[in-house]
Amino acid sequence: MSSSQQAGGRVLVTGGAGFIGTTLARQLADAAEQWVVLDNLHPQVHPGSQPPADLPDSVDLRVGDVTSADDLDAVVADLRPDTVVHLAAETGTAQSLSESTRHGMVNVVGTTQLLDAFTRAGHVPGHFVLTSSRAVYGEGVWRNPDGTTFQPGLRTHAQLESGKWDHGDGAAHVPNTVAGTHPNPINVYGATKLAQEQILAAWTGSHDTRLSVLRLQNVYGPRQSLSNPYTGIVSLFSRLAREGQSIPLYEDGEITRDFVYIDDVVSALVAAIAHKPADHMRTVDVGSGVRTTIGDLAREVARYHSAPEPHVTGQYRDGDVRHASCTVEDTIRSLDWQPRVSLRDGVAGLQEWIATQLD
Repeated sequence: MSSSQQAGGRVLVTGGAGFIGTTLARQLADAAEQWVVLDNLHPQVHPGSQPPADLPDSVDLRVGDVTSADDLDAVVADLRPDTVVHLAAETGTAQSLSESTRHGMVNVVGTTQLLDAFTRAGHVPGHFVLTSSRAVYGEGVWRNPDGTTFQPGLRTHAQLESGKWDHGDGAAHVPNTVAGTHPNPINVYGATKLAQEQILAAWTGSHDTRLSVLRLQNVYGPRQSLSNPYTGIVSLFSRLAREGQSIPLYEDGEITRDFVYIDDVVSALVAAIAHKPADHMRTVDVGSGVRTTIGDLAREVARYHSAPEPHVTGQYRDGDVRHASCTVEDTIRSLDWQPRVSLRDGVAGLQEWIATQLD
């Protein structure tokens, strides 16, 4: 397969000036026939609404918004892409509770506007690639000590106030899988990401084209926004430890996540772009396959900077899940892909990059 075929020929990347999009462009844009990015350069992600300095020169950046029919029509009619990588999204879990309309407009209406633009142009791309989220699973599946399983809903405010962090007595979380975990989002962000999946599945199925959905775990690494308060806890922990502060741990410090390094996420996207699904739709989980407590993450970041030991605060966030992780065996088989970066190496890589930005 030629490099241009691997890159998808003419490629449209929505939200492609962000963290994931910039890293993906550095790997594939030069090989594409055309690599067009539509991004509104929102100041929450891009200070001063400036594009990232390391976006490759081969990228054709169009400043525009996925909620604008005019912006989309101008790009779609001109490019008529073979492949669409749909990264544009609002991603703040907590923020989605206070700015639900913003998340609904960008994530849901932005997706439908994109599809309507293709309808108006009379063009159907050969392949859509969507970055979805582990948030679609909500709390996922839990197993009781007797072996029975259940899928809990949202932890109530009263439950969190009383410090009852887990679901049930002695119940344990089961890692999520596409095949085994029914999506059940418990916050607005997760609900909008699931809506994206369903909308794209319906449209692509009706137009006899292909869809790849990558449900990403907690992505971190170089080029992650350091100014966005909703960007993720790895960069937040890194800033605190660099300043010699003790990292605060919510709940009891035993919240678990699957932290996956940006290079592993991008390699999964490259594999998905290069190989269309054999049937209409392919959905895969993309993570490290390793469950990590936020306490262990904080201690790893603190160790790197010789910062004080992290401390438990008992604080919590409404709408947050207790545990989130996945297995990646099916993804390895489906995409011929492998996560390669350990948490220790990934944390070190992020700290080295942060030093180039702040020192």
